[in-house]
Amino acid sequence: MTKDEFVLALKNLNIFLTETQLEQLNKFYLLLIDWNQKLNLTRITEEKDVYLKHFYDSLTLSKVIDLKGRKTLCDVGSGAGFPGIVLKIAFPDLEITLLDSLNKRVVYLNEIIKQLNLDNIKAVHIRAENYQDTFDIVTARAVANLSKLLDYTMHLVNGTGSFIAMKGNIEEELTMSVKNKIERKYRIKKIEKFLLPYENSIRSLVVIEHNKS
Repeated sequence: MTKDEFVLALKNLNIFLTETQLEQLNKFYLLLIDWNQKLNLTRITEEKDVYLKHFYDSLTLSKVIDLKGRKTLCDVGSGAGFPGIVLKIAFPDLEITLLDSLNKRVVYLNEIIKQLNLDNIKAVHIRAENYQDTFDIVTARAVANLSKLLDYTMHLVNGTGSFIAMKGNIEEELTMSVKNKIERKYRIKKIEKFLLPYENSIRSLVVIEHNKS
């Protein structure tokens, strides 16, 4: 995905980035590649692949939830900064907390935040199950299986908030027994399945809320 194709694809998500935001993404890419030589953050390093499989993929979260306005968001297991850093660039009003259990990655994330002059975003070195705060939106991208994931993320979701798991093909993982286990405690509000442009790999967004009954 070229940068022009990226901008065009975002229009289908109703996302329109300014030149400043596009420059921030470009700088993020360059910083990622530089740090990747030291930390091995991602195997995806070609610019066109990063724009598709990391940048665009991160922003598909907007398919299932309104990210505009002042909302709090927690990115669990943020790793190289996806989706958290990309979401902050595209939706600057979000107040974002990035959680990661490896301190080296947290140092990297806070340096990215500093270099990109991003406000109201921080990276914290802690395991999600030990973090004490609640958010409007909690997300995790390619982190653990769904059943296990909920055990250490749902306490972070406030009473009216949502947890959104960003997955590939969810079919094998979300068996009937797993679905029944989840729905004994929570509510699966929505499962959005789609194909990533150009390469047509399967993506799934699973939206889960506290059971309000």
